[in-house]
Amino acid sequence: MTQENPLLDFSDLPRFDDIRAEHVSPAISALLEENRAVVAQLEHSGTVVSWENFVEPLENVTEKLGRAWGIVGHLNAVVDTPELRAAYNENQPAITEFWTALGQNLALFDKYKALRASAAFEQMPAARKTIIQNAIRDFRLGGAELPEDKKQRYAEIQERQAALSTKFSENVLDATNAYGLFIEDLTELTGLPEDVLQAAKTAAAKDGKPGYKFTLHFPSYFPVLQYADSRSLRETIYRANATKASELGANSEWDNSAIIGELLQLRKEEAELLGYANFAEVSLVSKMAESPAQVSHFLEDLAQRARPFAEKDLAELRAFAAEQCGIDDLQAWDTTYVSEKLREQRYAFSEQEVKQYFPEPQVVQGLFRVIATLFAVDIKTDQAATWHPDVKFYRIEKDGKLVGQFYLDLYARNGKRGGAWMDDARGRRRTASGIQTPVAYLTCNFSEPVSTDGVAKPALFTHDEVITLFHEFGHGLHHLLTQVEDLAVSGISGVEWDAVELPSQFMENFCWEWDVLQGMTAHAETGAALPRALYDKMIAAKNFQSGLQTLRQVEFSLFDMRLHDSYQPGGSHTVQDILNTVREQVSVFTPPEFNRFQHSFGHIFSGGYAAGYYSYKWAEVLSADAYAAFEEHGQPEGSTLSRIAGKKFQTEVLEVGGSRPALESFKAFRGREPTIDALLRHSGMKI
Repeated sequence: MTQENPLLDFSDLPRFDDIRAEHVSPAISALLEENRAVVAQLEHSGTVVSWENFVEPLENVTEKLGRAWGIVGHLNAVVDTPELRAAYNENQPAITEFWTALGQNLALFDKYKALRASAAFEQMPAARKTIIQNAIRDFRLGGAELPEDKKQRYAEIQERQAALSTKFSENVLDATNAYGLFIEDLTELTGLPEDVLQAAKTAAAKDGKPGYKFTLHFPSYFPVLQYADSRSLRETIYRANATKASELGANSEWDNSAIIGELLQLRKEEAELLGYANFAEVSLVSKMAESPAQVSHFLEDLAQRARPFAEKDLAELRAFAAEQCGIDDLQAWDTTYVSEKLREQRYAFSEQEVKQYFPEPQVVQGLFRVIATLFAVDIKTDQAATWHPDVKFYRIEKDGKLVGQFYLDLYARNGKRGGAWMDDARGRRRTASGIQTPVAYLTCNFSEPVSTDGVAKPALFTHDEVITLFHEFGHGLHHLLTQVEDLAVSGISGVEWDAVELPSQFMENFCWEWDVLQGMTAHAETGAALPRALYDKMIAAKNFQSGLQTLRQVEFSLFDMRLHDSYQPGGSHTVQDILNTVREQVSVFTPPEFNRFQHSFGHIFSGGYAAGYYSYKWAEVLSADAYAAFEEHGQPEGSTLSRIAGKKFQTEVLEVGGSRPALESFKAFRGREPTIDALLRHSGMKI
């Protein structure tokens, strides 16, 4: 059967060159049947429950289902086709139904509780104790203790939420893919860099049209906002992006308004079924933060600290816009453009100038050298079937032995969900035949290489894109360098959601270090490394508008928390009202009335961050404080590439995965509780 259906072959890596949409339904049906049979057997087993006769067989069978469905979900995100989308949507209800029923299974719940109460529990390794305790918590959150009628309603809610979240994401992708702004007159495009123009020209040619094509994929639309001298052009593409997948968008078919309303209603109902006041309380049960009030206080305190800096940033921007750009009424489509002009004047460099020093091969190899130095591992090119010709595959080795492998999919394209993310293809665990090594997907949406006069050139990355790559690789390291051998807390599994950004945001800091950048830059034309003078300007500009940027993240985080804490779906206030209220409280610059940012806010409506978007700022406190240890080790030489600090971070944070609370891991690394001081210092907001 595995030869006929590659989704049922778990012998090694996914067979991406063989997998087709028609394989999905037969594979998922077979795996669900196998899972139900094992669950039924475990339910009725009369033997004394133990890890070996209960947890292991359940883990063995559910892992196969998780891996197969993970492949399907990954393909749906990176090579969306009508056939694959149909197969995914056809099978999602059955998948959701199975996991919901499993989470409500009282017989299994009782066995986990018996295992927790057994004498054997105290002799178990810490990782297994954590798995059992997490399972008991998750059964309760899954509605296992509800009466049968409420269990049924809970299951219906889960299935509907899964379908709505998928549809939300599809609408955003379809709206993004459908948009094309074609311009034939080059004089309308003054200010745009040559590589951006070349990419736009190539995009138009692919569609068989003359001139230049701009889309809502980030590498296409953002340079227009950043560099285009034409204010009307900036407004056109800003409006298209700000209204996509909304009632103001180009196609009402992709309007996410009703989906947002129904999702919030269902989440509130789910919370009330489980005995909680709101969904935010449910979300925080498995996180570090203790209550919605604590999160709100943290965010409001951060907003208060950042506000004076944001007000100063905005005043400078408005003054510069009026004096240097002839813009007396600064609008949302002007801010990126004016900010770039102000940066160029104040610090005497442009993002485009910096970009010339970051060709993809040098960046990737530079990243690998940082990893090798900090964590004493080697990263080498490897071979595997992939879902697209641009995807690369690598292996990580330590002392010549395989540690893990990862796929690297860097470029934006149609049919690929926007943003950047890491996902696990396979987790580390001990099996009967030895250690199963972890495998990760690392996905970004950067500009692809372009050909000029028939000559192919490497992709050039902005410094922000370099930071994004380091960020996602931090997640990858958390997954790939784990030493935990029990799947449910191996790597990123079982890590509190508001701590999962610690390794990723930690890795971003190295993108600002002189010795790191010397080893990962080479000018596109001359091959010269980044000059010290330009680096010094970048450092001087590092916290440029950090006040505004901090308030923007706080705005998103508070909006998310309010939606899931105090908002009453169907009440007198709308979702837009909640967003407006948050903006009145924390923002210093309000987007236009037509802005429908929430309609493509995939993190909270289709990406697992509901009542959890604050995690980025919460974990930034941890990551900045953790990086401060590397700064301390770097004195007086100045290099933060400390193998001593790296080994301790590897041992106490990366290797332990979710086997213990994240705060314990942080304290084991740092020797104390985290403080906000390093974050404020790194952001230039230390008073």
